[in-house]
Amino acid sequence: MGRLANISGRKAIKAFSKVGYRLDHQEGSHIILYCDKVGYPILSIPDHKELAPGLLRAQIKRAGLSVEEFLKLLKGGNEV
Repeated sequence: MGRLANISGRKAIKAFSKVGYRLDHQEGSHIILYCDKVGYPILSIPDHKELAPGLLRAQIKRAGLSVEEFLKLLKGGNEV
């Protein structure tokens, strides 16, 4: 399993956008993402400089991705 250290909320949002998630709105420091695809849950990503690995892993799992797939998206992959 890959390492989920030093990933900001903005970087995570950019990676999730590559699989169809879009900005819905912001509530305080949390950015709410939705996906037009049926069955994909709404994600709430904190706009922090560094996300806790457990929180990020939970959001990756909710989005139906593996950690490896997510890390590929972070490194510039366009889709899984």
